[in-house]
Parts: sequence; C-alpha cells; structure tokens
Amino acid sequence: MSKASTQESPLQQGGLFSQPKAVWAVAFACVISFMGLGLVDPILPAIASKLQATPSQVALLFSSYNLITGLAMLITGVTSSRLGPKWTMLAGMLIIVIFSALGGASGSIWQIVWLRGGWGLGNALFIATALSAIVGLSAGGTAKAIILYEAALGLGISVGPLLGGELGSISWRGPFFGVSVLMAIGFISVMILMPKIPKAKVRSTLADPFKALRYPAPLTLAVTAVAV
Repeated sequence: MSKASTQESPLQQGGLFSQPKAVWAVAFACVISFMGLGLVDPILPAIASKLQATPSQVALLFSSYNLITGLAMLITGVTSSRLGPKWTMLAGMLIIVIFSALGGASGSIWQIVWLRGGWGLGNALFIATALSAIVGLSAGGTAKAIILYEAALGLGISVGPLLGGELGSISWRGPFFGVSVLMAIGFISVMILMPKIPKAKVRSTLADPFKALRYPAPLTLAVTAVAV
C-alpha cells in the first residue's frame, strides 16, 4: 500500500467541531427533535388538571407518540429513497412544527393525544434521515459524524424535560409552542444551508425492513427493543 493511500484526506483530518454549517443546522434540529421524547414529562400534572384528564388518557400522550414513531419508521426508507434525504427531513420537521403548535392550541386531551401521534410521524421522518445526512455532510469522517449525532441525541433527551419544566411553569401550552418555534428555526436553517443530497440509486420497498430480520443481529436488536 502506498504512502499516499494511507494518509487521510484534508476533510478526514478535520476535528469534531470543524464541520460545515449544514451539519450544525441538522445537529441543532436533532436536539429539538429528541427533546420531544421527554418534553411533556413535567407538564403532565398540569395537563391532567387543566383538561380534566384521567391517568390513562395522560399516559396516551407517550403511547401515541412512541407508537406512531415506531410504525412510521417502517416507511421512512421508502419515503427517503423517493423524495431524497433533504426533502424527507424537511417534511418531518414541518410536520413537527405544525403538530406541536396545534398541540399547544388544543382544548381537549384527546386532541393532544392525536396531535402527539402526528408529531411522532414527523419525528420518524426526520430522525431516520438525519444521521445519514450528518454522515454525508460531515468533514471529519463517519466516526466523528456519529459522535456528533449521538451528542445531539443525548443533549435533546436531557434538555427536553428541563425546557418542558421551565416553559411549563408559565403555561402547560408553553413547551408545545416552544418546540414549534425552535423547530421552525431549524427548518429554515436546514432549508438554506443544507445542499441537495442525491436520491438513492435503488429505491427501498416496504418489505426491506422485514427482510433485514433474516439476519440474527437485527432480529435480536428488534426483539430486545420491543421487550424493553
């Protein structure tokens, strides 16, 4: 192997924080997206009190979000291979903006439950393509791109309850409107800064996720995730 082939390219030599603006725009949107997982935690008592909701109805705020996110993941590959990563991400972000804002304007617990489900759909479309976008646009190699993605994931999950508590101290509607505004900023940033990523040469099908279960590793992870 020649000396030239063993040396990293200038792009691969970049540090973790030496990233294009498009990568930071996607990472920021990742933080906001993952905030939605624990955002409603601190405001559950307020929602139950203000909307006279039962404990089972309040629990559906989590169930509808997680259920739709999980089911929608089965079709995100099909959508991304046809629309392209950028437009799939933007579609997911726009759905989050709309449904989180509508959730904040809701007047009943059932409206919020259904809107949280729609929020989950947007979340699935976004996070399914965000990692591939960061890896494709990163200037530091795949490993550093994954580290950045995981950092955004952890930050979003940890900040979600904090932001929910702070905004919820003003009104239970505050966290919903807060996420809508922040994701709208992320939407505009990704729209402007992120270049168009070519569509996949081979289009995915709805059967592809199930075909992957023929291999032991994905099957084991899937069973474990469902059990947990």
